[in-house]
Amino acid sequence: MSDSDYVLQLQHIRKTYPGVVALNDVSLEVKKGEIHALVGENGAGKSTLIKTCSGAVVPDSGKIIINDKEFDSMTPQLSMKNGIAVIYQEFNLVGGLSVAENVFLGRSIRKGIVIDKKAMIRETEKIFKTLNISIDPNMLVRNLSVGYQQMVEIAKAIQQDAKILIMDEPSAPLTKAEVSTMFEIIDKLKESGVSIIYISHRLDEIFRLSDRVTVLRDGTYIKTLATQDTDVDELISLMVGRELTEKFPVRENCIRDDVVLEVRNLSGNGDKNISFSIRKGEILGLGGLVGAGRTELAQMIFGAAQKTDGTIFLNGKEISPKSPRDAIDLGIALVPEDRKSQGVLLGLSIKKNINMPIYKRISKFSVINRKNENDVAEEYMKDIRIKAPSSQQLVKNLSGGNQQKVILGKWLAANSELIIFDEPTRGIDVGAKYEIYKLMNELVENGKTILLISSEMEELMGMSDRIIVLSEGKMTGEIEKENFNQENIMSYASTVKEE
Repeated sequence: MSDSDYVLQLQHIRKTYPGVVALNDVSLEVKKGEIHALVGENGAGKSTLIKTCSGAVVPDSGKIIINDKEFDSMTPQLSMKNGIAVIYQEFNLVGGLSVAENVFLGRSIRKGIVIDKKAMIRETEKIFKTLNISIDPNMLVRNLSVGYQQMVEIAKAIQQDAKILIMDEPSAPLTKAEVSTMFEIIDKLKESGVSIIYISHRLDEIFRLSDRVTVLRDGTYIKTLATQDTDVDELISLMVGRELTEKFPVRENCIRDDVVLEVRNLSGNGDKNISFSIRKGEILGLGGLVGAGRTELAQMIFGAAQKTDGTIFLNGKEISPKSPRDAIDLGIALVPEDRKSQGVLLGLSIKKNINMPIYKRISKFSVINRKNENDVAEEYMKDIRIKAPSSQQLVKNLSGGNQQKVILGKWLAANSELIIFDEPTRGIDVGAKYEIYKLMNELVENGKTILLISSEMEELMGMSDRIIVLSEGKMTGEIEKENFNQENIMSYASTVKEE
């Protein structure tokens, strides 16, 4: 195939940051009208690579060739002019503006010096019609669901006449129905000749959508394959540099007789009359569909929401945490679903985040003992294998898996006894998932207790000792390990329990 058959070529791209080689001689070639998947563990260099295309990152060396035009680097304006649009995980939308204003953001239609809002509304309606979606162009973007905001981003790319669309983990915040709609739109874009670079940790999506797939590992190009000629096992092996023979690490039975947590007839925060117990060293899975009330239950146990009825017992003693601070002091921790906004302080270092719950303990007369602060951070970085140059590294610069480990380190430093994991591996690559699973096993083997909330059926069954299922805020079933199967869980998850 000649160079002219490619709409985009990245040749020998290199990018370094202090102490880190983000990209080391990476090349990528994209054909017209193909969906080209880009996969790799967190930290593999995927985001840095696509940012060189958008002009957000200037490479140290290498070439960018777009439709036979050669560039040493891009700027955002130059990238857009050459038909590249990027939809990042964090949308680039203005919530206080209408849908139509966002679609034409920076490229408003004007009559003289006056913005022609009616024309923008008409053009936006035309784009939505081609995509077969119904969104009111006059609605404020902040009032749209995440799924519809994703559609607005796609419409904006179409309005910009993008010929190369880069999508970074586009399905991560979407429901199954929204993902299905997005797939239909991607198929239409492909049919119209748009080339798409699709980044996702969800390998089932890679096989559903892509024509070819390129694997990166540790900032290095590994291989490009025709998707139809590979399989999940090969991709995982290429991504992590080794074969993962087991998705879930083996754990010996370490459950003890001591009941750590018991809730009796607990109601509030949308849940009603829930009762269960967890023993020391046990991982109790909490299953259910979206909206079943699982996170709401965790919030009550953690003191982030208040119960209206029922009782909570910790080690046989009745407790009633009024705030997360109360729960933390009692030895309860929550690793939240939204780690970036609720689990860590992205602008602070690993050291500050890990020590956050215990500064009172390592301070005297409001003066922090810096040696203790450093020792604690170094201890947990080592124990839970956080990959970073030092504890001074800002958390926002870590991969998703390492951010999750920082949250865990924080709760271990606080000596938490009961740890609630809410969707612990969402948005985390397959190798980092295995690391998180190993850490969970080590926790219960060392006498900790875990309540695991997960929407991934395999994860729920692979990691739990027992599963309870919620539906519409009510507990509908309890399943022992020997009876784990998807049909049982879904049967309880779709049950509506009578009053």
